[in-house]
Amino acid sequence: MNTTDNNRLFEKNAVEVAIKIGILGILVVWTYRIIEPFLIPVVWGTIIAVAMEPVIDKLARMLGGRRKLAAALFGLLVVATLLIPAAMLISSSIDTVQSLAASLNKNVLTVPPPPEQVAKWPVIGPSVSKTWVLASSNFGAFLHKFAPQLKAVGGVLLGSVGGLVMGLFMFIISVAIAAALLATAEKSSAAVNRIASRFAGTRGPEIIVLATATIRGVMQGVVGVAIIQSVLAAIGMVVVGVPAAGLWAILVLIFAIIQLSPILVLGPVAVWVFSTSQTLPAVLFLIWIILVGLSDNFLKPLLMGRGVDIPMLVILIGALGGMLLSGIIGLFVGAVVIAISYSLFMAWIKEERITAPVADTDVKD
Repeated sequence: MNTTDNNRLFEKNAVEVAIKIGILGILVVWTYRIIEPFLIPVVWGTIIAVAMEPVIDKLARMLGGRRKLAAALFGLLVVATLLIPAAMLISSSIDTVQSLAASLNKNVLTVPPPPEQVAKWPVIGPSVSKTWVLASSNFGAFLHKFAPQLKAVGGVLLGSVGGLVMGLFMFIISVAIAAALLATAEKSSAAVNRIASRFAGTRGPEIIVLATATIRGVMQGVVGVAIIQSVLAAIGMVVVGVPAAGLWAILVLIFAIIQLSPILVLGPVAVWVFSTSQTLPAVLFLIWIILVGLSDNFLKPLLMGRGVDIPMLVILIGALGGMLLSGIIGLFVGAVVIAISYSLFMAWIKEERITAPVADTDVKD
C-alpha cells in the first residue's frame, strides 16, 4: 500500500472516529439536558437512601423481612412529616395575608403602640420605636413613607415562599426515589459497586465504603443536628407565642447546616419576647435557646460517624454553594457532596504519602 492510500485510509478513519465522537457527544449532552431538572432530587434521594439503609434494614427485619413494605412506610412517614407542617404554614400565611388585605380595604387595620422597652434597645431601639409609633398613630402615613421598602420586602417574601414550595416538591420526589432505592437495596448496591469498579478498578468497593461512611456521618452529625435544633427552637417559640414560628425554625435549620449558631436567629426573637412577654417566660425562653444553640457541642460528637473528620469550613462552603446553585434542597446536597469529595481527596493524599517512600526505596535498591 503506497503513501497516498495510507493517507486516504487515515483520513477515512479520522472522519469516522470524529463522526462517532460527535454523535456520542450529542447523545451525552442531550441526555444530560433531559435529566438535569431531576439531577439534584436523584442525588438527594440517593443520599437519603444511603443514610437510612441501616434503619430500613432493622425495620424490615421487624416486619418479617418485607423490605418493600418498610421502604414504603418510610416514604409515607417522611412525606407526611413534610406535608403536614408545610400545609399548616401555608394555610396560616394565606389566612394572615387575607386578614391583612381585608383590614386594609376596610381601613380598620390598627397597630398597637410599641412597649416602652423597645426604645431602650441598644443602637436600633430609638429608630424602631419611632417607626412603630408612626405605624400605630397614622398607618396611612407609614405606608406612604415606607412603600418602596415594603414592596421590596413583599417581593422577597413571595420569592421565598415560592422557593420553599418548589423545595418541598423536590423533597417529595427525592423521598420517593430514596424509597425506591431502599426497596431494592441489594440490586442498587450491586449496580453502584459495578460502576465504581469500572471507574476505579479494584479500589471501587473501598471508595464506596468511604463515601457511604461520609454520607452517614454528615447526615447524622450535620443535617441531623440541624433538624434537632430547628425542632427544639420551634417548640420553644410556639410555647411563648412567637409569630411565624415555622419560618424562624426554617432559618434556624439553614443557619445550623451552614455551621452558624442558631443564636444569630433566636437572639432577636428573644429580644422580641422580652419586650412583649412577662419576665419569667422570657427568661425561660432565653435559657431554652441558649441550650439549643449549645446543643451541637455534644450532639455532633455523639452523632457524627467515627472516622469521619470533615472540617466545618468544608461543610460551610458546600452548603452555601449548594444553596446558591439549587435552592433549599441544594443546602443539604451541597454539604454532603463536598464532604464526600473532601474525604476521597484526603484518602488519595494519604495514599500518596504512604506509597511515595516505598517507591523511593525501590529505586535505591
